[in-house]
Amino acid sequence: MSVAGCLRPAPSLSVRWWLFGVLALSLPGCTVGPDYQRADAPVPVVFKEATGWKIGQPNDAAERGEWWAIYHDPELDRLERMVEVSNQTVKQFEAQYREAVALVAEARANLFPTASLAAGVTRTSGGTGGSGLGAGTSGGGLGGPRTQYSLTGSISWDLDVWGRVRRQVESNVAGAQVSAGDLANAKLSAQATLATDYFDLRAEDALAQLLRDTVAAYRRALDIVQNQYRAGTTASTDVVTALAQLQSTEALLVGVGVQRQQYEHAIAMLTGHPPAELTIAAAPLPSAVPVMPPGLPSALLERRPDIAAAERAMQEENALIGVAVAAYYPDISLSALGGFAGNPLSQVFNASSGLWSLGATATETLFSGGARGAAVAAARANYDQAVANYRQTVLVAFQQVEDALSDLRILEQQAAAEAIAVASTRRAVDATLNQYQAGTVAYTSVITEQTLLLADQQTALAIQQSRLVASVALVEALGGGWSTAALPDRPSIEAVHAIVP
Repeated sequence: MSVAGCLRPAPSLSVRWWLFGVLALSLPGCTVGPDYQRADAPVPVVFKEATGWKIGQPNDAAERGEWWAIYHDPELDRLERMVEVSNQTVKQFEAQYREAVALVAEARANLFPTASLAAGVTRTSGGTGGSGLGAGTSGGGLGGPRTQYSLTGSISWDLDVWGRVRRQVESNVAGAQVSAGDLANAKLSAQATLATDYFDLRAEDALAQLLRDTVAAYRRALDIVQNQYRAGTTASTDVVTALAQLQSTEALLVGVGVQRQQYEHAIAMLTGHPPAELTIAAAPLPSAVPVMPPGLPSALLERRPDIAAAERAMQEENALIGVAVAAYYPDISLSALGGFAGNPLSQVFNASSGLWSLGATATETLFSGGARGAAVAAARANYDQAVANYRQTVLVAFQQVEDALSDLRILEQQAAAEAIAVASTRRAVDATLNQYQAGTVAYTSVITEQTLLLADQQTALAIQQSRLVASVALVEALGGGWSTAALPDRPSIEAVHAIVP
């Protein structure tokens, strides 16, 4: 269906056109498609692993957003601050967010009229007769060339009667919020990975110090064996055995540098630097293991950026259902043109050279071979996928929290048991060495106890490393102090790009 004006339409047609325009402008309150309602998600009442376990409060540092402050490590703090500034993955997600915001502005532009201006000049040859458009113009007589000047402006407006554009804007706004959640999640992931690598590096430092202490102890034991050999109270095989044990431990000490350098290189990459530009001095592995309180399970939905992004994706897809449904309804547009045309140029802007037109068009697709129905079905299927992804993201989040809590609880118990084992083995080494000096046991007994002590000390160190890594995993699983309040709202997203030509 099409209703259009022409040049200088009769007043009655103009009145009818404006009535049609007023009717069309009164309709945009209608928005087809389903309004968004957040789908429910499986949320437990309590965290199973937190029941009956006393979780100490680390401090209020995490409430200020810098969750790594709970570890009280200035070097870790320095490195973490580089992530937001220099990490290239974070920069990639930041650029994706800016793209999503620009798409909102692009979609909103369809809500407004489009205006254009055109100027032209046409030189044509005339016919043999004396009548026609060029009759009476300058530049030649009958049959002579003619020049036509024009200056026209036009406005067209595709009315969003059924809310197709508004649903698209709604979808794009939600998409921008998805990108904001993805950006926050990428930042948290990079920060947590850096903290994990940092504690792994510190564990290598601690292992190197343990091996240095062990080498020193083995040298003292070798001195004892050599003194016993000189006194004729022991065989040369004991000297060889003690020397071999010392040398193998020195080789282990050298090998520690391989893994440490790899962790340092990984940290450099996470901070956006080439490995050659970052050197981390050796330091002890922290002895304190802070545990961030998990809070209520229901609060987790508001604390994790990946859950927030998955929830926003549901609204993004829900709005696209409305976009697809709007295809069933006619497109209504208004147009207007005005300007001047004539010859000579000095007379173009006279009132007698003016021209204008007004028009309105309504277009309805009568048959599409089922394309519109298929588009709606596809949009609903995409929404169902978003709902399933949201619920799966929530389930994974609860699993990660429970895993971290159980790791911390069990590792705490294991650390206490291993500490007792280390103390007992250390006493056994001292007693066996004294007995060897007294000549009551063979040196193989000393070697056995020393090997057990080093193994227990390495196990204790590995447990402490795992506890710190699990502490970081819990912080990440709980969102690192993030909140959905940090997501940009619709007005702030739409205000980023001003309306420009």
